[in-house]
Amino acid sequence: MSKKERQQQLLAIIEGNPFVTDRELTRQLKVSIQTIRLDRLELGIPELRERMKQMAEHSYDQVRSLPADEVVGDIVDLQLDKSGISIFEIRDEHVFSRNGIARGHYVFGQANSLAVAIINDEIALTASADIRFVRMVRLGEKCIAKAQVRSLAGRNGKAEVDVFTYVGEELVFQGHFIVYRSATEEYSEGGNRSADRH
Repeated sequence: MSKKERQQQLLAIIEGNPFVTDRELTRQLKVSIQTIRLDRLELGIPELRERMKQMAEHSYDQVRSLPADEVVGDIVDLQLDKSGISIFEIRDEHVFSRNGIARGHYVFGQANSLAVAIINDEIALTASADIRFVRMVRLGEKCIAKAQVRSLAGRNGKAEVDVFTYVGEELVFQGHFIVYRSATEEYSEGGNRSADRH
């Protein structure tokens, strides 16, 4: 394909998935990493780390349900009670030393903390989780978790959140979380119940 066609494809891929790495782009476009970097430079597209930083600065609500430093991974997009995205890079401290495979509780922790962070409430706790590890995750891979609120709390004070975690385009983990949330909104009209909590 011509350079122009390749660069158009590159733009389309990055628009569809801003978290795609240069390595993944080399596989998809079947060119060298140097070519990808030159194309990005010509098109004014920053590297992945800079794109993540820009997204984090521009488009997300503040986490209410837990301190941001307790979220496993970096939240790069968050619309409370709707959707969220976090990225978690698997480093030496996250893997079994003998084989470089990520310990499952880190992959689960990323999804679980995102499912809680997405809830627009002061108190949100995981009630239950139906999870499936689709494939092992290795040292150096970037896990991209995407959460979607399926249903919000009714009278029972629970919300349902689905989380799918990918490495590149490949699904590696999926979870369906039931999250308890406090009843702040329900009682704020009457005033008496929320006052009793303090």
